[in-house]
Amino acid sequence: MLSENGTAEKVLLMTRNNHLIRNIVLIAFIMGSLSLSLMLLTKTREHNNRSITINPATIELVQLDPPAEGDPIAIVETTLGTVKFRLYPEYSPNAVENFVSLAKSGYYDDTYVFESMNGAYSSMGAPNRDGSLNVSSSSDQEKIKRELHQDLWPFRGTVCLFNNSFKRTWKQYIFGGGTYYCGSRFTLLNSVEFTDEFAEEVRESSASQGLAEAFIINGGIPNYSQQFTIIGQTYEGLDVVDALASLESKSNGEYNIPIEEVKVISVKIDTYHAENTEAASEKK
Repeated sequence: MLSENGTAEKVLLMTRNNHLIRNIVLIAFIMGSLSLSLMLLTKTREHNNRSITINPATIELVQLDPPAEGDPIAIVETTLGTVKFRLYPEYSPNAVENFVSLAKSGYYDDTYVFESMNGAYSSMGAPNRDGSLNVSSSSDQEKIKRELHQDLWPFRGTVCLFNNSFKRTWKQYIFGGGTYYCGSRFTLLNSVEFTDEFAEEVRESSASQGLAEAFIINGGIPNYSQQFTIIGQTYEGLDVVDALASLESKSNGEYNIPIEEVKVISVKIDTYHAENTEAASEKK
């Protein structure tokens, strides 16, 4: 299992500095829910917010497809460059609606990149440099139930919302179950290193060889599979994704804060038009 080998442990160590989120991830490790092999080899899983049904035979890797004309997109302008990603309201409707609403209201303008984690990912959209929210932040925007889908996976360039809380009733304490929530702050995934050994482990663990090869070819963080809400996939600005994830940073006990201040200038919501891409501009 991926969660029992040294490579997965590196991913766990890489994320342990974020006290709240890392504790949630640690619990998930203990429960075995971060195991890619379990996720793909088990075709039926408990139907609640903690897990979904996965059928390897019907997985569609939609993130590998380029955006189509008219698809909803987000344009994130940072002080290090611009990232454009396709949004997935058809798969994560509540989280995308929350993100779009906040972006259109100007909520993300002049916010901070508050974490840069060893080349693996960067988190942003916090009003304060230390990653904290303001007291006035609406509880509604921070309590969006986690949304999972078998067609969305944590590839390089994926835009996801880390879990910010977990709630369950007394009955769920006894019999299992519960609800994960996410909120306004978002994360751009880059990739862990795919050594030959790790690539072979991914192939051996996965019941979907297409999914395994997609990770190996495109990069990403396999151990985050089906753990966090995914709202988008980057189609332009992967160099910026890499730069944001690779900043020199220092832990404040909860997040790895970039030493140099990096900000989100704005987040704009638009629709995709092929003539507006970098590739089209270079041809002119």
